[in-house]
Amino acid sequence: MDLIGIRDRKYLDATGLNQHRGIGDLMRYAALVNDVGQYNHYGEFRVGDAPPEPPTRARLSEAQLYALALYIYSLKPPENPNKPSTLTRRGEQIFQSEGCAMCHTPPLYTNNKLTPAEGFTIPEEHKKKYDILPVSVGTDPRLALESRKGTGYYRVPSLRGVWYRGPFERNGSVATLEDWFDPKRLGDDYAPTGFKGFGVKTRAVKGHEFGLKLGAEDKRVLIAFLRTL
Repeated sequence: MDLIGIRDRKYLDATGLNQHRGIGDLMRYAALVNDVGQYNHYGEFRVGDAPPEPPTRARLSEAQLYALALYIYSLKPPENPNKPSTLTRRGEQIFQSEGCAMCHTPPLYTNNKLTPAEGFTIPEEHKKKYDILPVSVGTDPRLALESRKGTGYYRVPSLRGVWYRGPFERNGSVATLEDWFDPKRLGDDYAPTGFKGFGVKTRAVKGHEFGLKLGAEDKRVLIAFLRTL
């Protein structure tokens, strides 16, 4: 998770498990990761350096959590070497004409909403409790439906900073923006340029098919624009 710009995000997990309504929520999230994370295990296998009970790591005080949250809020992105130009302005026009701004709304380049994973039915009570875009983009639903952080949703990510972030997709399956806009990634014979999985040589990287049908030049200028964000 990119911590830069987290102050402006409404959800702290890829699946929207933890809401972010203010610094108190970020403090609680930090405590959850630091303290409860020590108990992570799958059967007898413990994740990372998770110790056997009782935990040996000292809990963070409220003052420490507050200081940590303030520090995270203070993080700034590195200077972007990709400057606006005639080329990128053409890319911005494509960004608007293709409707990208509906989900990736300027200036945050996210609408800060949740989108349901494929196969998940939105409960009626969620429609009043959460800010939901009732459209699935077809991303691999396993993180949202089959993990302990599964909620049935993915948060709409911000596109700010994509020039230094990556690999992309929920588990880093594609290394670059060019790979992301390659329609070949939808096929089962695709060799992911990022994370593949143990023993995997080829597999489809499905979801978010927006922009895949653009011509080569339109993709080029769109990617150039995205790298200015």
